[in-house]
Amino acid sequence: MKLHLPALFLLLCAWIAPAQAHKPSDSYLSLAVHGQQIEGQWDIALRDLDFAIGLDGNGDGALTWDEIRARHDAIAAYALQRLQVASDQGVCPLKAGEQLIDSHTDGAYSVLRFHAACPGDAAPTNLSIGYTLFADLDPQHKGLLKINSDGNTQTAIFDPDSPRQTISLAAPNRLAQFGAYVKHGIWHIWIGYDHILFLLSLLLPAVLLPGVRDGQQGLKAAFVDVLKVVTAFTLAHSITLTLASLSLVSLPSRWVESAIAASVVLAALNNLLPLFRGKRPVAAFVFGLIHGFGFASVLRDLGLPQSSLMASLFGFNVGVEIGQLAIVAAFLPIAWLLRKTWFYRQVLTAGSLAIALVAGVWLVERIADIKVISA
Repeated sequence: MKLHLPALFLLLCAWIAPAQAHKPSDSYLSLAVHGQQIEGQWDIALRDLDFAIGLDGNGDGALTWDEIRARHDAIAAYALQRLQVASDQGVCPLKAGEQLIDSHTDGAYSVLRFHAACPGDAAPTNLSIGYTLFADLDPQHKGLLKINSDGNTQTAIFDPDSPRQTISLAAPNRLAQFGAYVKHGIWHIWIGYDHILFLLSLLLPAVLLPGVRDGQQGLKAAFVDVLKVVTAFTLAHSITLTLASLSLVSLPSRWVESAIAASVVLAALNNLLPLFRGKRPVAAFVFGLIHGFGFASVLRDLGLPQSSLMASLFGFNVGVEIGQLAIVAAFLPIAWLLRKTWFYRQVLTAGSLAIALVAGVWLVERIADIKVISA
């Protein structure tokens, strides 16, 4: 069935309009083990808590310290009911302490401090941790855990598919930590809609290059073009991801997120009014530098020490690359088969226009710190 251009445009807008935020829902859980005693700190986004239990007492859309303080007991009860810690000897009961407010790269967070005393006469060698925060509300939510014990730092990532993990304090499992961040990197790129749309905007013309569309140069030429774009993007964001994660370079979050949205607009418009003219790999590299700062926000907010940061950074970056390659592997064969069709020409034009429009809305939202599109 043939789709008219306006219909295709509306369908594409409907598909990507709900995808607003670049940074997904994360919380940051830190545990310090001192013998049988555990000191904990849990940073949870206020926006997520407001959605879950309601913090905005007067309903004006703005949270105040008085409104948050009035819900301290509810915040502690809600959170600690969804966290279980046990040692080899049994359950370590959690008791809430003070609550504060802190700022992360994506907004304000409630900081819940708590402590626990594990049973038995000796320090635990293993901790079993159950994490179900927002599991019934947000299947994409992640809990990023950091444990300090006897000078060792370990990390783990919780989500609704892996809500319980056992951490060995005596023999840290570095391979499991690396694998967790590979998985997190893959997931981060797959739900990072702005990164995906930027990449697709640059890939769409690959099968329409001179000599490729008519088959004279074949799929290999399209693959080489895609390889140049992806390699440039990978190299660039790897540089700034590393620099930002190591705290060597830091940019305000709103600037970074706004620049990412602007890069999506320009990449999409390039398919309608050529701005880069044969220099898409160069554009991928320049804009990739900005996207790397966006990738780094997760690792920087976790606050890992240098010894654990490098392994986590490398694993996360590997995961991002795997996620990108999966997108390319899915895109290129389909684009090659459809390259001569009317449908693909409409995808290039209407799709690019739709991407530019939605990214333009993101740009306005991020610069002005307002919400235009409702998810």
